[in-house]
Amino acid sequence: MKKKDWSIPYREPAVSPALAGMGLAPLLCRVLALRGVETEEAARSLLYGGEECLYDPMRILGMRQASARVLRAIRDREAVAVYGDYDVDGITATCLVTDWLRGKGLTCIPYIPDRNEEGYGLNCSALDSLRAQGVTLVITVDCGITAVEETQYARSLGIDMVITDHHECCPDALPDAAAVVDCKRGGDDYPNKNLAGVGVALKLVCACEGEASAMLERYADLVAIGTVADVMPLTDENRFLVRRGLEQIARRPRPGIAAMLRESGIDPARLSASAVGFSLAPRLNAAGRLGQAGTAGELVLCPDEKTAGELARSLCELNRDRQRIENEIWKEANAMMAGKLPDGPIVLASEQWHQGVIGIAASRLAEQYSLPAIIVCLNGDVGKGSCRSYGGFNLYEALSACSEHLIGFGGHALAAGLNVRRDKLEDFRKALGEYYRNNRPEPTPEVQCDLLITDPALLSLENVRSLDLLEPYGNANPKPVLCVSGVPLEALTEVGGGRHCRMRIRLGGSSFECIFFSHSAAEAGVREGEKIDMAFTPQVNEYRGSVSVQLVAMAVRPHDGSGLCEAILADDRGVLHAAAPYCPDRADFVRVWRSMPEGFTVGADTASVLAQCPKGLAPETFCLCLMVLREAGLLAGGDGVFSASPSSIAGKADLEATELLRALRSLQ
Repeated sequence: MKKKDWSIPYREPAVSPALAGMGLAPLLCRVLALRGVETEEAARSLLYGGEECLYDPMRILGMRQASARVLRAIRDREAVAVYGDYDVDGITATCLVTDWLRGKGLTCIPYIPDRNEEGYGLNCSALDSLRAQGVTLVITVDCGITAVEETQYARSLGIDMVITDHHECCPDALPDAAAVVDCKRGGDDYPNKNLAGVGVALKLVCACEGEASAMLERYADLVAIGTVADVMPLTDENRFLVRRGLEQIARRPRPGIAAMLRESGIDPARLSASAVGFSLAPRLNAAGRLGQAGTAGELVLCPDEKTAGELARSLCELNRDRQRIENEIWKEANAMMAGKLPDGPIVLASEQWHQGVIGIAASRLAEQYSLPAIIVCLNGDVGKGSCRSYGGFNLYEALSACSEHLIGFGGHALAAGLNVRRDKLEDFRKALGEYYRNNRPEPTPEVQCDLLITDPALLSLENVRSLDLLEPYGNANPKPVLCVSGVPLEALTEVGGGRHCRMRIRLGGSSFECIFFSHSAAEAGVREGEKIDMAFTPQVNEYRGSVSVQLVAMAVRPHDGSGLCEAILADDRGVLHAAAPYCPDRADFVRVWRSMPEGFTVGADTASVLAQCPKGLAPETFCLCLMVLREAGLLAGGDGVFSASPSSIAGKADLEATELLRALRSLQ
């Protein structure tokens, strides 16, 4: 297996007195401190915030004009179309506004373009069709911010446009519409710039209604599904909207959503943001990817349980088709990459690939090679591409810099779409590679741990359950990744026919059961009886009436204490709580002192110091011995402890009197 780079935080987070005084579980306090929460007010807002977390929709630039135009359409009984996108965010936004307008007695036509035939966003043929049906107002949701020419064409047909979107926009080329609502517009001071398209749609109907409570009760479920599916940050008001929506689904799911949950095997009462993102959203998305987004929209608004069940089964079948097509594209893309080790963005193209599924393959490719990936579906002289980022690389800025080689593009920093001429594809590939080399993101560890656990009491049932208050988890509010370091692996067995590993570790005086999914014993790379490091998320496991804490492993490795050793040798007293389990005793000091031959000099760097560690002695203990000997004057010279040599002192050295050893003893 490829050796992964780990980041283990050896320092404890500083919990503010205000936070410590709230009576929260110690583990939750530490996680909140890691996330910058210092005051009781901030903690209560994050953990328990209600509708007061919502901002006034009228603060969004253009909302006053948008709501006025929509209310005029209601007053004059106009025929209105809601024009959305074919992904889950666009589908839920389309359903939300359509349902609200129909509730006002209007003729409302939902229009979601065919992904394969029409592509993303507004198109003039669709506007012709809508005008022929008597439409005089088109409201876009989750699209439209770049539709300058299409908006002008709509005007020529006698159609007004109200644009609501959440994508990046060009301030010098906004559509000349009756209203343009997008929090990312220049000059917009709305505090939450990360609303999903369905979030903006909710704000529109709230602005028209003049209040939020009834609209939340009616549509929070759709907002939650669209926000999670579009991977919007689950912070600020987004967090409240998603939490409220999940609660609503658990309490009273609409028939279409209930049917989809049944088909997905999800208990509504246990629905999480993760389940939405990994189970529900892909099934809804499959319809749009395969050109049948209308089926998903019909399911979401379906009032009849029997029909909803039939539609849900149809969507699940579409999802299976999507998975099959995706795997075929993935295999072909991998074959194209065989033997190549690129050092910049991957750009692949083919005439054989299905346009609706290439984005998923691009995501897998990005993860596989740890690089941004773009997969282009060629059709004649033009290709349509899906782009996925990796490692914090801003795709939108990159595409902007290379726009001279593109017909058009749009999206976010992490995911985008583009159109490119076949004869410009190689020029684009070169330009993107050059941009990446000049703007390469800083490398980040593949295993990024949030908190090192040295006290088993932090993994009690009470502590683990306290983390539920941080739900819903998602983008910008991930599950905290905890870790243990240098713990004995007491047991290791394969389960699930060798597909998974069950482990038992010992921390302090306690043992913990662990599960490592999708890894055989060989793939785990550790052996029973050795000391290991493990990154994990804790969960409460209930089985046959027994309730216990289980650790769900994310990564394991044979113990590597070099990071802690480096901090110890740098005399970083902030890591002493992590070093305390390695506190040396008298026998350790005797062994280290006697291991020093005549003319001994401590190594000049961490690696050379660790190479001098006596066999069978923990490297961390060896480093602590050296630092205590240095403080006691028994090692002198050099740079700190590095390159120091044994030294004579007057009288007998009292190692127990050293500040370092006293500090370590107090932490044991």
